[in-house]
Amino acid sequence: MDLGIKIGVAASTVMIVLGCVTFVAWRTVRREQAELQQKLNLAEQQVRDANARQEIRKTELDKTLAQLEAQKRKVQTPKQVVEALPEVLPLPKTIQLPSVSAATSVEPENTEQPGAAEPAKPDSPQPSVALPIDDLKPLYDFAVGCKACQARLSTVQNDLKDEQVKTAALSRERDSALQAARGGSVMKRIVRAAKWFAIGAAAGAVAVKLAH
Repeated sequence: MDLGIKIGVAASTVMIVLGCVTFVAWRTVRREQAELQQKLNLAEQQVRDANARQEIRKTELDKTLAQLEAQKRKVQTPKQVVEALPEVLPLPKTIQLPSVSAATSVEPENTEQPGAAEPAKPDSPQPSVALPIDDLKPLYDFAVGCKACQARLSTVQNDLKDEQVKTAALSRERDSALQAARGGSVMKRIVRAAKWFAIGAAAGAVAVKLAH
């Protein structure tokens, strides 16, 4: 075969191989870019969803705290406190205000004869603690404050979970970007593929030469 024809065939072969290498590298990069974009979109959506949930919780918390503050301003008198206290502080037995008209008790005249048998005493009533009326309002405000603290705690706990979701999503986004960066551009992939192609071609040429 003429030398010119051989050179032409070799050049055509090299161009075809380089074209195939370029196409494969480009297609790989496109596929990886699509996968990366999908991961980025998923991570961004997770962050947006977490932010939206946190914003909703903040709005609900502000509304709850405003309602509790309104309750504290509305409930002022001892009667109002006694009526509203079970809503914020469940007790085994509700607090009752003392009756305004307390009947005066009169000591009965002792008509028992000396030496007579003592009558049976009724069961002793359970001891009770008098609650000053002035303490009712602070007690109610404290109970309302506890409910506000519980609402804040619940919001903070749920916000913490969403912060963990956002951190995990951003970490995956970072890892995907680093992995894509390590892969390199299309040109770098072509150069690497061409290098291995050149090594393979040289090895093939040596094998053919040895065979002859």
